[in-house]
Amino acid sequence: MRESGRLYRVWKQTRPDAVDEEDPSPATDAVFSLEEAEEAAWLDIRRYLSEMPPYEFQELVAALLRAMGYHVDWVSPPGPDGGLDIVAFTDPLGTVAPRIKVQVKRRADKTGAQDLRAFVAVLGSRDIGIFVSTGGFSSEAQREARSLETRRLTLVDLDRLVELWIEHLDRLGDTERQLLPLKPVHYLAPA
Repeated sequence: MRESGRLYRVWKQTRPDAVDEEDPSPATDAVFSLEEAEEAAWLDIRRYLSEMPPYEFQELVAALLRAMGYHVDWVSPPGPDGGLDIVAFTDPLGTVAPRIKVQVKRRADKTGAQDLRAFVAVLGSRDIGIFVSTGGFSSEAQREARSLETRRLTLVDLDRLVELWIEHLDRLGDTERQLLPLKPVHYLAPA
């Protein structure tokens, strides 16, 4: 939108019937500035998360689950994990079903149906699966997740992960907040 507005102003100035108009109103400038700031912030967040070491990213997801009220029982140590990165429960002792199993993939490319099937294979009949992939999911993987007979799997892409982080930010401890240190910025909303 910002680029199309800029191109329009350039085109308008080259027209023979162009009238000397003032620059866009402050409200228009504010909208463009807000969009530019949001876009720059999102690119910084995406870059920050894509450069984060894999096991630190795994800890970020575990911290988010804790902030959401789940009890994280196990986080995979460095090394082969057998397709399982985090195990959590809805109660502190892990005695109440369901058990929540989480697979975390910090990668640029989309997660395909094959990776999804491998994760579903480690889910027991009373388990709930959460698959987090910063690269998102292929359309085939999304279809596969929707086609499961029982609703046992939730897909979380980077957008959703950041939304959840922001939503539960106030429930994170100071140390956990530093895994993805975000700061809100306020703008005067254009009329």
